[in-house]
Amino acid sequence: MSNLFRNNKGDNFLLPFILVTSLFFLWGCAHGILDVLNKHFQDALVISKARSGLIQGVLYGGYFLMALPAGWIIRKWGYRRGVVTGLFLYGIGSLMFVPGERIMSFPFFLLCLFVIGCGLTCLETSANPYITILGDPKDGPRRLNLAQSFNGLGWIFGPMIGSMLILGEESRLSLPYAVIGVIVLLLGCVFCKLRLPEPRKTQGDRTEVMNDNKTEMSLLKNGAFILGVITLFLYVAAQTGINSFFINYVTETIEGLSAQNAGLMLSFGGMGLFMVGRLCGSSMMSRMSPAKLLSICAFAAVLCMLLVIFGHGILAVAAVCMVYLFESIMFPTVFSMALLHAGGNTERASSILIMSIVGGAVAPVVMGLMGRVYMSLGFVVPLVCFVEILWFARVSRRLS
Repeated sequence: MSNLFRNNKGDNFLLPFILVTSLFFLWGCAHGILDVLNKHFQDALVISKARSGLIQGVLYGGYFLMALPAGWIIRKWGYRRGVVTGLFLYGIGSLMFVPGERIMSFPFFLLCLFVIGCGLTCLETSANPYITILGDPKDGPRRLNLAQSFNGLGWIFGPMIGSMLILGEESRLSLPYAVIGVIVLLLGCVFCKLRLPEPRKTQGDRTEVMNDNKTEMSLLKNGAFILGVITLFLYVAAQTGINSFFINYVTETIEGLSAQNAGLMLSFGGMGLFMVGRLCGSSMMSRMSPAKLLSICAFAAVLCMLLVIFGHGILAVAAVCMVYLFESIMFPTVFSMALLHAGGNTERASSILIMSIVGGAVAPVVMGLMGRVYMSLGFVVPLVCFVEILWFARVSRRLS
């Protein structure tokens, strides 16, 4: 395991790996709580499923608008400044929920989430590629899956906290965001004082690779990389859509189940399997190629979605929970595989990949419209996404 954090020169990057991995937990919490807000705002503000999908829309819209500026910050000042910028934006957006609970204005909540989204963009643009290059490049997918396991832990805590505090009888919407905001701002102050190793300074011969003079236009002409961008767009669309309407689907499928209990099912059932999948995926990649594992998981996810759409009762609910197990390795695996196709142009490629996360802004709105009467119909959207991911995995196996 220790060799996982060493490069060809023998430099050990375990400590910076641990520090940066803590950020994965924090943005997992942010996304996890977000999935509870859909149902809460539908009831508290009396809005439709399609309009509640704008919650994800504005947050992921922040990813699209902030990705290139975040990449510019990293190229000019380094990964640490990118992390600090992200933490401060995340903290400010979270604390804005305190006055937001008094105003109870849906547009103001959307503004809060947009600020949080801009902060998360800086964090992900910095942390994802940074993890992949803290050691031997061929171990990048395995390393990123391990770090993303803690993201999965955040996804467990987010819905759990949100269900208890937001969907309970006495809703306290601002409390979880206030606590997270304070923690994130304090962590931002800590990172201001840290001196993380920059790959430009620590990886010698690889400096030339990372400073490759390819422009964004050359990346846009790279067919394998663009396929990775499209696949990441569709994966985030699928994941966000499923998360957004998990509670709606489960409460419609199991008669009498409360939204709070469905939220806890999302936390421990769906997100619990999500974390297990990432831990197992990181281990399995030491014995199996990332492309092959991605192919197996994508095929299983397609089967789960068919059961969700056409199934009934406990079997259908079990299928929507199981899809979290199979989708768990998809984001870090597709992200790192796409970076490999980028020819070492890491920072620019990462910015473009992070922009593709805007897929999360599209799927919830479309699924909300399709599922106005029967929520199961909305899950056709993630079904199509998983079919394309399966195709990408098979194409990648031929390229590798």
